[in-house]
Amino acid sequence: MIEKLSGLPPQVTGFRATGKVVKEDYDNVIFPAIKDQIRQEKDLNYVFWVDTPLDQFSTGAWISDAWLGLKELARWRRVAIVSDEEKIRNFTDKAGHFVPGEYKGFMAGQLQEAVQWAAEPGK
Repeated sequence: MIEKLSGLPPQVTGFRATGKVVKEDYDNVIFPAIKDQIRQEKDLNYVFWVDTPLDQFSTGAWISDAWLGLKELARWRRVAIVSDEEKIRNFTDKAGHFVPGEYKGFMAGQLQEAVQWAAEPGK
């Protein structure tokens, strides 16, 4: 399941994944919120808290996640991925070298730091 994080600065949109994550979570929660964010802010400052093991993401969810990244490729400004899994944080840190925007991994206990980082003006 994916839920929208509340109480974020207006220039940041964020989500938390728990339990089983399916394509419909992206269709019904993430994609509409991203569309609204682009309409209001133009650039995407994004926080995604992965609070579930990666094997809980269905194939459809993985495809939707990849589509999300590609669909708005030029609009990504700051992307903070929050997870206690080191490999997720390391992948996130390295992704910024290959795609537009700035990417940074954070541990779950650093959620507020991740939100603050995503809200800051970028390079």
